[in-house]
Amino acid sequence: MPCQSSEELKALVEEARKCTKNGRVADYIPALGKANPNELSIAIYYPDGRCISAGDIEEKITLQSISKVISLALVLMDRGPDYVFERVGMEPTGDPFNSIAKLETTTPAKPLNPMINAGALVVTHMIKGNTVEERFQRLLSFVQEMANDSTVSYCEEVARSEFETANLNRALCYFLKEHKIINEDVEQLLDLYTKQCAIEMNCLSLARIGMVIGMDGVDPLTGKQVLPTDIARICKTFMVTCGMYNASGEFAIEIGIPAKSGVSGGIMGAVPGRFGIGIFGPALDEKGNSIAGIKLLELLSKNYKLSMF
Repeated sequence: MPCQSSEELKALVEEARKCTKNGRVADYIPALGKANPNELSIAIYYPDGRCISAGDIEEKITLQSISKVISLALVLMDRGPDYVFERVGMEPTGDPFNSIAKLETTTPAKPLNPMINAGALVVTHMIKGNTVEERFQRLLSFVQEMANDSTVSYCEEVARSEFETANLNRALCYFLKEHKIINEDVEQLLDLYTKQCAIEMNCLSLARIGMVIGMDGVDPLTGKQVLPTDIARICKTFMVTCGMYNASGEFAIEIGIPAKSGVSGGIMGAVPGRFGIGIFGPALDEKGNSIAGIKLLELLSKNYKLSMF
């Protein structure tokens, strides 16, 4: 068991919070630039329904790249692994999450994995539905089911801010469209993708989603198989190999749990067979990961031997 009490967790949060001075918020997305860089909070959700936490866990955070795991799970359920992985690869990349470089040197020009922006755009393109609204509602309903929270929605301000500044993602989309990896209107796809990234929830709901993935797709509190075991396994594997952008290898060695970060400062952890973790710390390192969030996970992993390796 990682922590017996919230007091233990609070002490670790205060230790990790010292790192925030070395990070900066994602101000290249104007709406995210408003976050308080000193903030740090965590919730740990157990399969028996217990939750321990520290910090302001009710603070809402947008999922950003954490949503890539959930959209991948939905698309794998919709279309099956063969269809999906014909169009997006399974290999980690040493490049930044928004890089176009590997697309130009890979034949065919499919993205290396679903956790980089190019791959996530291809995955979002595969969400079934006739309109952006219908496709987004399918994804949002799936998120609500995983979090067991029907109040989860999205932040219109963040979605709009991301849409208006998404020129690099537009470039990725046009490149993918040129190579026939996607075949829909680019603005329509970006509308869907920025809403996906702007889905927001608190640390508690994020930890619960992590728990469901960690428990092989079963929500132990409802008994429901929310996603098939094999798809949960695929998601955990991508979280380990690609979940922390181009710091994933170091993260696997130092911390060793399946995790996915987002540039809002969120981190979702799925400790296999044990519990889920939701973290919010908006000050980011140079790779785009929560600087204090990673330190906090490192302290947890070392103190309570959480590494799966």
